[in-house]
Amino acid sequence: MRVLPVCLVFLSLFCLCGSENATSNDEENQFQQVEPTQPAKQDMYLIRECLSKQYTHKSCKKVFCHPWERCVEGKCLCKLPYQCPRNGSSVCSTSEKNFLTYCQLKSYECLHPQTKFLHKGKCMPEETFLVSLYGEQSSLLQVKPVNQEDNSFVCATEWTMNEANVACKDLGFELGAEYYQATSSMTESALNLLHCLQITCGGLETSLAECHIEMKSRDSNEGLVSLQCHESLRACSGGEFQCVNKKCIPLNKTCDGINDCGDLSDELCCRECRNNSFHCHSDICIPKKKVCNKEIDCLTGEDEARIRCADFLLKDKEKRAESDSMDEERRKIKTFLPQVHCGVTNYTFTRRKRIVGGEIARKGEFPWQVAIKDTSKEGSTVYCGGVYIGGCWVLTAAHCVRATRVRFYRVWVGMLNTITYDKETHTSGVKHVIIHENYNASTYENDIALLELSGFENRECSLNNNSIPACIPWSEYMFKTGDRCKISGWGLEKGYTKQFILKWGNVNIFQNCSELYPGRFFKKMECAGKQQFSYYNLSTIKLTI
Repeated sequence: MRVLPVCLVFLSLFCLCGSENATSNDEENQFQQVEPTQPAKQDMYLIRECLSKQYTHKSCKKVFCHPWERCVEGKCLCKLPYQCPRNGSSVCSTSEKNFLTYCQLKSYECLHPQTKFLHKGKCMPEETFLVSLYGEQSSLLQVKPVNQEDNSFVCATEWTMNEANVACKDLGFELGAEYYQATSSMTESALNLLHCLQITCGGLETSLAECHIEMKSRDSNEGLVSLQCHESLRACSGGEFQCVNKKCIPLNKTCDGINDCGDLSDELCCRECRNNSFHCHSDICIPKKKVCNKEIDCLTGEDEARIRCADFLLKDKEKRAESDSMDEERRKIKTFLPQVHCGVTNYTFTRRKRIVGGEIARKGEFPWQVAIKDTSKEGSTVYCGGVYIGGCWVLTAAHCVRATRVRFYRVWVGMLNTITYDKETHTSGVKHVIIHENYNASTYENDIALLELSGFENRECSLNNNSIPACIPWSEYMFKTGDRCKISGWGLEKGYTKQFILKWGNVNIFQNCSELYPGRFFKKMECAGKQQFSYYNLSTIKLTI
């Protein structure tokens, strides 16, 4: 099993990010003074050095992976269907195959793109979802939802490239849409229609059946969607943006919160956002409607910040019926992501008088903190700390453990004082030690390891009810210079005096790590500290996300 690099700080770590994404006054004045040409306009919104990394919706350094995917070395890869959450509604695919959950279908679709979502429930022969284009010149979009006798046309109001790309992908055009328009060149029968379908998509669906669809009364002047799908690649002009998938879109369509490219590459490297869309700290633009919708879209969660959403929640919009769309299903399975139940406690931090070397931790403040002992050594004292990250897994430093000594290790959960007996402290043996494959003992590069806790009586490892995992950092963009982190552990006091009580403190991420640790700082590392903690030697640094 390969150990993936996680956010390493000179010592091992997790972080609580609170960075500000402000533009300096000098930069603002520079933009105001220059009358930008077309290339300069691109620089104002797009970050060139970021674009060179070719980020897409599959780049989990920039975006959350779907629940049916996993993040491996910066890429969202398909899970096997049985790894999906079990809760959900059964669904039918276009290949008439039944799946227990929507997530299982999507993980299967990852590997078999020809299989797409058809509808909820078991497959019935008479139930179909059809998408087609009507007319040789106008190419009106027609949709026949499940259990509807006739095809319906689609309302042009609120239709965007998000929906257009999904519709064209549904029709078999991998690159999505070239353009769409509200057409008035319709047949007499279409002109007299009293109703049309209102369709809303996120932009990454592979079938219109996954989008929210409802029938609405049509205004006599409302146009219907006419669609032109992207059939072949061409060279982009000077006023166009070339997507990672080689599709060309107008330059002014970048950084507007709309997935015009179809692979999201036009929204992932944005210094600022157009059209009142929302700018995430990781330089991503998301639609305004995704802010305060009770679903985190920015990696660092600022779109759902409590203060920002307080007023919004008072005017909470009426929820859509689950039977009408996959929105609630998708939202429900997204709550199974590891970020949700981690890095939180029932304990409220308050300001207290500082003591030398940090502050003494109280019961329940750091439920993910564990102590590691080697029972073969005299006195069996704690010689390293670790972080509980969920399941049967503990994260620690590679220099703390040896695979050949696995039978001697014991992990203590809920411990505060390492020499005082506490009946509430839980202990577990270690079943397996996995050291990072590129760990270098002389330089401490990739100084990280995983411990798999052992169970008993053929059962999975059992931790106490108060054990809450820390959050695994999803992306390097969650950590920026100046962000504040919480550290805890049984380190050394001033004068290298051994400590027996769990302590904690706040530190900030530094920018000049290579200067502070010449020859000891490497690409995948972060360093953090504070002057008063410079002597505080912790084996584990944790953060709350």
